[in-house]
Amino acid sequence: MSLIIDCHGHYTTAPAPHDAWRKAQTDAFKSGGDVDPAYPDISDDEIAETIETNQLRLIKERGADFTIFSPRASTMAHHIGDEAVSQAWTRRCNDLIKRVVDLFPETFAGVCQLPQSPGVSIENSIGELERCVTELGFIGCNLNPDPSGGHWTSAPLTDRSWYPFFEKMVELDVPAMVHVSGSCNHNFHATGAHYINADTTAFMQFLEGDLFKDFPTLRFIIPHGGGAVPYHWGRYRGLGDMLKKPPLREHVMRNVFFDTCVYHQPGIDLLFKVIDIENILFGSEMVGAVRGIDPETGQYFDDTKRYVDALAIPAADKAKVFEGNARRVYPRLDAILKSQGR
Repeated sequence: MSLIIDCHGHYTTAPAPHDAWRKAQTDAFKSGGDVDPAYPDISDDEIAETIETNQLRLIKERGADFTIFSPRASTMAHHIGDEAVSQAWTRRCNDLIKRVVDLFPETFAGVCQLPQSPGVSIENSIGELERCVTELGFIGCNLNPDPSGGHWTSAPLTDRSWYPFFEKMVELDVPAMVHVSGSCNHNFHATGAHYINADTTAFMQFLEGDLFKDFPTLRFIIPHGGGAVPYHWGRYRGLGDMLKKPPLREHVMRNVFFDTCVYHQPGIDLLFKVIDIENILFGSEMVGAVRGIDPETGQYFDDTKRYVDALAIPAADKAKVFEGNARRVYPRLDAILKSQGR
């Protein structure tokens, strides 16, 4: 029986004092105060309660086993404050994830937020990645291709300015989930537009460039079912042909993977029809962007396991999606699970 590994979970239920610290920090930035004030004393019991009544309860109810867990994406908010604000906030968020993992080591593995900031070199995020992987035992990171929050002032992911960070990812053998944060551009609803825009944009950047010639072992997960990509696959194959690129399977898909955060059965059906099994990781984004019950099915939108269960595909393929692919894409996760006898 395969483990059910959810590659996409966020701490959307963090204790209230953690969020209060963030407000105090951003207020201090506006008034010229200390942007790294004393952090509140949050007990293990407070953290455990937020997990046991939310993520852990739902994991058990929905039949999953393990979640790759990171700070809440919408509150990374790299566009708020300056580099010092982002550095302090990021460290507090990642340390909190470490505490969750320590309390529930057989259910969660950590993925880190990065202290990105508009106009600041991604090289300044290398130290936090290294700390989280080598000291905290994290297995990957969330990389924001647009720290400006919807204004897209950064260079494309294929630009050489990103290379020092990618070199560190390769050295540490960790993947990145491409994940933007909140939108401060009123044209783009955060989860309904900005997230999907970013997923699609990142894929097109990879298609246009030749990043994986320089980094053949670099790995990215594009969440939310790959944005628009699987549903317009012919467009991207055609664009690749027009741009004189190799077939997508060779040019991009040896290094890029999609999750199953698609909240209806027809979308999952199409994802699996178009994208190779080797490139799909189970994910739910739970508890995340869409939390309600689908009136057409009577089931929660983000109970994505039931969509995969309903697919008429071989059990061996489901095992890859639920477990095998995650262990391959996140080798440090594989090592953790093996150390647990799993």
